[in-house]
Formats: sequence, C-alpha cells, structure tokens
Amino acid sequence: MSDISYLKRFSYASSDIGGQLVFCWISFYLLYFYTDVFGISAATAGTILLIARLTDAIDAPVWGIIFDKTHSHWGKSRPWFLWLCVPFAVFGVLTFVTPHLGHAAKVCYAAGTYIICSILYTGINTPVTSILSGLTPNPQERVMLTCWRMFGSKLGVLVVNLTALKMVDWLGHGDDRKGFMLALPIYATGTILLFLLAFWNLEEKVKEKKQSLPIRDSFRAIKGNWPWIIIFTSSLTFWIAFISRVSVVPYFCEYTLHRKELIKWANAMDFVSLATVFFLPWFCKLSSKRNAWALGLLGMVIGQLVLYFGVCDGNSVAWMAVGWILGFLASGFAMAMPFSLLSDSVDYGEWKTGIRAPGFLTAIGAAFCLKAGSGLGGALPAWIMNAYGYVPNEPQTTTSLKGIEIGFVWLPALFFALSIIPVLFYSKYETLEPKIHAELEKRRNVSSTEIK
Repeated sequence: MSDISYLKRFSYASSDIGGQLVFCWISFYLLYFYTDVFGISAATAGTILLIARLTDAIDAPVWGIIFDKTHSHWGKSRPWFLWLCVPFAVFGVLTFVTPHLGHAAKVCYAAGTYIICSILYTGINTPVTSILSGLTPNPQERVMLTCWRMFGSKLGVLVVNLTALKMVDWLGHGDDRKGFMLALPIYATGTILLFLLAFWNLEEKVKEKKQSLPIRDSFRAIKGNWPWIIIFTSSLTFWIAFISRVSVVPYFCEYTLHRKELIKWANAMDFVSLATVFFLPWFCKLSSKRNAWALGLLGMVIGQLVLYFGVCDGNSVAWMAVGWILGFLASGFAMAMPFSLLSDSVDYGEWKTGIRAPGFLTAIGAAFCLKAGSGLGGALPAWIMNAYGYVPNEPQTTTSLKGIEIGFVWLPALFFALSIIPVLFYSKYETLEPKIHAELEKRRNVSSTEIK
C-alpha cells in the first residue's frame, strides 16, 4: 500500500504540467517561430539554439550546487517552485515577443530572452526530478510517481499542441506576431498556478543532514557513478533525437505534405505515450527497468523507419501516422525511465562515495540533457535545412525538401539508435538496488541514533 496520497501524486504531476505549458512552446515551435514569424534565417536560428545550449554547460552544474546547498524549512527542492515560477513564466512570454528591431538587434533579443528563459527552466525543472528522492525512499513508488509526472507532462504537451496555433490565429487575427505575444501570457499564468499547487502540497520526507556540501564533493558524486553516466549519455542522445523529430514536423507538414492543419494533430499525438506509461510499473516488475528502457528506444527507431516507408510510398499520410504514433507510444517507456532512475543513481552515489548530491546529479542528468538535447535537436536540423537551401514561406525545391526529410526521419533515427547502446549495460547496477537501499537505510538509522 503506497503512503503517497492521490493529492500528492496529482501535485507532483502538476509541476510538469506547469513546466510544459511554457517549455512545450519552445520545444515544438521555437525554431518555426524564429524562421517563419520572427524572420531569422534557419542557420542563425540554429546558432542561437546552440549558443543557449553552451550556457547549460555552466548553468546546470551551478544550479545543481545551489540546490545541494539549499536548506530551508520547506526542504531543498520544493522552495524553488515558489521562488522561480514567476520569473520563468515572464521570460517564457518574452521569448515569443517580436519587437520591431534591426536584424542584429533582433538576433540579440532572441538569443538573450531564450537563454535567460532556458537558465530559469533549469532552475525550476531540476527540482521536479531531484525532489523525487526526497518524497519517498521506495524505488517502486518512485516509478509510480514518475508515471504521474509523465501523465502531467503529456497532458501539458497535449493542451499546448491542440490549442497553441489555434490561439495564435484567433488572438492574432492572421497576425502571427501579435498572436504569439497574446497567447503566451495565458499559458504562463497556468504555469505559475500549477507550480504553486506543487509547492503547497508536496513534502520532502527523506531527511538529510543539514550540512553544506563542498563544490568539490558535488563533482566527486559523479566519479565512478556508472548508473548516472549511463543515464546521462542515453538521455542526451534521446533528447537530440526527440526534439529534432518534433521541431521539424511543422516544416514537413507544411512544405512536404502541404497539410499545415496536420501540425497540431501530429504533435498532440504525444499524448498516446500515456498508454505505455501506465503499464510501466507492471512491466518493470515483470521484466526489468533496463528492458523497459531499451524496448522504448528500439520502438522509436522502428517508428522512424515506418515514417520513411511512408515517404517512399508517395508521402502516404496513413503510413506516416502509423510510424508517428508508434514512436510516441514507445516514448512512454523511453522518456519516463531516466527520470525515475536518476533517483536510484543518487542512492548509488551515496552508497559508493558517501556523498548525496541529488541537486547536482539531476541538474546535469535531467535538465542539462533535456535542454542540451533541445538545443542540438533544434540546431542540427536547422543547419541541415539551411545547407539544403531552405527558404521560409516559399515553395521548396526538391533539394530543400530532402533536407527537411533528413531532419525529420534520419537524424532522429540515428540518435535514437545511439541512445540504446549505453542502456544495454545498466542491468549490473539494477541488480544492486536492494543491497544499496538496505545498506543506506542502515547507515541512516545509525546516524539518527548518534544524533539523538
């Protein structure tokens, strides 16, 4: 019987609904917004996305160190929902505002607002993952809570994808610049309210010693932490593939299929991944977490191959729908497992080195991978499209359509395949979990007795 109430489960889910109400706009539509609305070239837009990702090499570990040094009566992770929800929402809105500027100033504005929004997203999204190790010490309950989180994430993505472009059209009356500027504040308000709900109802039960973790020890928590290294490597390549897949779909629907109305439905199909997420706890008990993870990634590779079959079959929308939905179904396992396993890697690091650094490990293992993957997943197809001669808002040549196809089909297929390789080595560490949790519990009990 779980001691996590349904209110707490929904509150945990609400933290990711809130994050997606803003970040989904960035993941799915920012590249399209930059090129076809704000008037920035594909190459420049790709460079902006890459520069923003380079900042993650600095801000992710810095945030992680800050989180591990946080001590408040609310806990280590929870207070950041309160402190950052408003700044994150504000800069999410500013990222999609289009002031009338010269080209150079326009590029600087786009880069500046996106980078700040990205830094704030690390600050508010990392605690969504790091708080998991504090909510419960039970690995199965962590998987269950991760499923609720994935439900929240997918619900947020569904809401944005079904309504975003329609809201832009409705509020802008044909002026996309005005539409984006008026639509974002509505979603950003929801972001603030949902993070406040999570802050109010969640509680960090796994208590840690109130001591300041030296910066050197934060980095030592990575040394020899092979479960974490596997999660990091696979997650980074997964997000490059996933974001490339969804960021190119507006171009593919508009210029290849000449069916712009399919964009919202294509990205809304992300919601079908919940069909597999709900079976995740059962599958992990039946088989293993490693197998669930690898199966999800393999399914995404197969989905990409079915998409290509649709391209070869005269751009068959029916076959492409099959491949697209198959990929999203598989993503239920592929996306959820790393978030759950990061808490186990925090335990492994504490068991191995005596250093517990949930903020640092999750900041780099989750937020950095997500944002670096988002940046590279947007930049790489943008550069490919530019190299193949893509011109916004114009009929595309056979060559430029090939560039769109590469970014839509083959780039994701390659990186999904690469993400499977490290996962194959995870079984060894999964079998250690019962021993690790028993020994950590014993250490904590001894420490508690000594304090008394």
